[in-house]
Amino acid sequence: MPTLLITGANRGIGLELTRQYAADGWDVIACARQPDKADELKALGSRVTVEALDVTDYAAVDRLAETYKDRPIDLLINNAGIYGIRNPPLTIADFDDYLKVLQVNAVAPMKVTLAMLPALKKAKAAKIAAISSRMGSIGSDGSGAYVYRASKAAINAAMHSLALDLRPTGITCILLHPGWVKTDMGGQGADITPQVSASGIRSVIARATAADTGRFFNYDGAEIPW
Repeated sequence: MPTLLITGANRGIGLELTRQYAADGWDVIACARQPDKADELKALGSRVTVEALDVTDYAAVDRLAETYKDRPIDLLINNAGIYGIRNPPLTIADFDDYLKVLQVNAVAPMKVTLAMLPALKKAKAAKIAAISSRMGSIGSDGSGAYVYRASKAAINAAMHSLALDLRPTGITCILLHPGWVKTDMGGQGADITPQVSASGIRSVIARATAADTGRFFNYDGAEIPW
């Protein structure tokens, strides 16, 4: 059976992706900061292995990579992310918060990806998907939310370049906008449910080929401008 490793698996989109992949017969390595509080995640059954992981703890990332270095990982989904303080336009209230958001949303996915490369290279035609946001697209209109937008633009740039460097290995790397989703981050006034978002994300990942590496997609498969 194929194996997925996913970060931020304890709630929202990450939890639903874990649920859907496990139900489809995948073995899932589901990473969460506080597994002891992730009751829904731990209840998903024997196909799900829950690992404690704070993605900003780089030593912990290295230990996880060491644990799974000999196991082929078919798919890595960098899902963990935070929004940070919701600042009004022309305001950044806390620059330490700015750095924290960048660390979680832009730096940590690169650390996780590079650490897991040995396991990804052991799989045949492995794939990497980073959950980004349309708000990180400079080509799309949008104002305010400087911190979140900057973090997503940063991971878009880094993963796009990584995709080009990984092309000779046969690993496909794509970026995904999950939609405006009814989660703790998106709020209950959002457009779609985690179930709809996760189903769309899975379809885009399943269809992705080497020709798509480095591209940025909406959860419904539409391409998003950089």
